[in-house]
Amino acid sequence: MSQTLSQLVAVDIIEASQAHGAVLAALHAQSFSVDDLWDEAALKQLLPMPGVVTALAMLGDQPAGFLMIRCVADEAEVLTLCVGRAFRQQGIARQLLAWGVMEAQDRGADHMFLEVSVHNAAAQALYAGAGFVQAGKRRAYYPDGSDALVLMHSWGV
Repeated sequence: MSQTLSQLVAVDIIEASQAHGAVLAALHAQSFSVDDLWDEAALKQLLPMPGVVTALAMLGDQPAGFLMIRCVADEAEVLTLCVGRAFRQQGIARQLLAWGVMEAQDRGADHMFLEVSVHNAAAQALYAGAGFVQAGKRRAYYPDGSDALVLMHSWGV
C-alpha cells in the first residue's frame, strides 16, 4: 500500500547505543516471531561491532522503531528494521531506511543488501519503493522453513 506525504509523521532519528538495548529488544519483539527474535543481549552484542550503526526513530519521547545496518568496504547490509505496532503505517520505516542508505553512502558503500521473507508483502513493497531489486533467494532461510528474498540497492558504479 503506498502512502501519501500527508501520512508521514516526522520522527527524530538518533544513533542508538548499548544503553538502548532494552528499548531495541522491545521494538524487535513487536515485529518478529519468537524464532526470529533478537533479545537484549544479542542486540547489545551487535551494537558495538565494527561497521554497525543503529538508528532509533523517536516520536516525541516514544521510541517508534529502529534500523541496524552494517557497512564493510563498499557494501552495506540491513541487519534488521522494525517499527512498533502503534507506530506503523506512518512512514517511519521509510524514514529509517532513507537514513540507512544515506549513512551507508557516507561510509563509502556503493550497494546495500538485505533479506526479507517471501511472506512479508508490506516490507517487500517498502523496499521496492526505496529502489531495492531482487538479487537472489535464500531457500529455507528462516526458522519456520520459509524462503528469503535477497534484495539489493545500488547507487555506486
